[in-house]
Amino acid sequence: MTSPTAATPHNSGSPAGAINADELRRSIDRAFGATVAHLKDLVSIPGIAWPSFNPEHLDRSAQAVAELLRSTGVDDVRILRCDKEDGTPGGPAVVARRTASAGKPTILLYAHHDVQPPGDPALWDTEPFTAVEKDGRLYGRGAADDKAGIMAHVAAFSAVSEVLADSFGLGVTFFFEGEEEAGSPTFRSFLEAHRELLRADVIVVADSSNWKVGIPALTTSLRGLVDGTIEVQVLEHAVHSGMFGGPVLDAPTLLARLIATLHDAEGNVAVPGLVSRDDVAVDLTEAEYRADASVLHGVRLAGSGTIASRLWTKPALSIIGFDAPAVDMASNTLLPRARAKFSLRLAPGQVPAEAMDAVRRHVEANAPFGAKVMFTPGESGSSFLTDTSSKAASLALWALGEAWGVPAVEMGIGGSIPFIADLTELYPDVQILVTGVEDPDSRAHSANESLHLEDFRNAIVAEALLLARLNADGLD
Repeated sequence: MTSPTAATPHNSGSPAGAINADELRRSIDRAFGATVAHLKDLVSIPGIAWPSFNPEHLDRSAQAVAELLRSTGVDDVRILRCDKEDGTPGGPAVVARRTASAGKPTILLYAHHDVQPPGDPALWDTEPFTAVEKDGRLYGRGAADDKAGIMAHVAAFSAVSEVLADSFGLGVTFFFEGEEEAGSPTFRSFLEAHRELLRADVIVVADSSNWKVGIPALTTSLRGLVDGTIEVQVLEHAVHSGMFGGPVLDAPTLLARLIATLHDAEGNVAVPGLVSRDDVAVDLTEAEYRADASVLHGVRLAGSGTIASRLWTKPALSIIGFDAPAVDMASNTLLPRARAKFSLRLAPGQVPAEAMDAVRRHVEANAPFGAKVMFTPGESGSSFLTDTSSKAASLALWALGEAWGVPAVEMGIGGSIPFIADLTELYPDVQILVTGVEDPDSRAHSANESLHLEDFRNAIVAEALLLARLNADGLD
């Protein structure tokens, strides 16, 4: 990797050794219609792991995925779950195994079958849980995030099994989680309970994005995450704004002033003690970012440095919740308390606990007008960096380039996949590859989520090439 946070075009050339690349492509092409049909079937199941949604749909989703795996010829297919801390059951995970032949490595293929809630149906152009093909894309909740990841794994494995037949000795474990969109609350306990079942030499996490339509990418860095709440109190109780307003400012106003100290005049995060770098090798143009993020005309972009560094290697702090009376319910009172939830994305290399302490110190030092400030830490997750000098990463970059016909890009992602830290801790010698089927217009988590079907086909080809190469060459 040329830089620990760079997004760089990769052109490694084909490794030695012959594989049946053309036959793999033909096998994938023959089955592609059925692959898309299976994906449509999965999209139709509203499996949401949030407590407010019907868990029967999540169970149906797990059963459907398990049946797909059995159809590939894998015999050892299980639906497993662990209990949460409160004793309620976690989401159903689907685990399937094909044992490695002597001397062959094992690869674990990860994706998740649960999805985000659909949100406001008025914002969708199609029904969220009815997959619709339009202009080369497949629309529907989960079409990209992450049921396409499941189908990419299944379709690639099926093609390699068909083409290589008895010479296919690579060990393959499928791990399709059922609660990722709910924060993976039982992921760590699940790993600890099934540590040997899930042990592998290489892990492919198919839950990321490509650089853009027509250009593949291996995600080589992810930001970490911490969140929490900041509460401001100024009065023992609410009082009449006409009788008492003036000498004291209400809590929402003071909380707003405190929030304003979190960024400088340019929009950079102004919390001392946070890691920040500007060393990416490939950048987005402002026009590309504005289009991808749907920025309104006239809104000035925040921060300094390259746009890619602002997305991948610098901290980003957002207020994602605010407790105050709704406008329609507001009365003429001075509010005694107000509370906000912050979400802080961390640059690769930042220790989450140190970042949390930095935010705490900052808000306590900047209490406006002596207001009482209460800081409550929330969740945290570590950042991730790929060792692209590893054999698995080199093969993955080669396979992506071969599948798309253009060099692959090493890119960062501004988001987080916190459970990767658990994987690296429990399996310190494993080589982790973060891939995906999304593109900048996939709109994962939003209305009109969609999948670019040709890139989906290419993703299947790339993974099939990777499996075939690992089968042929191993990791030596």
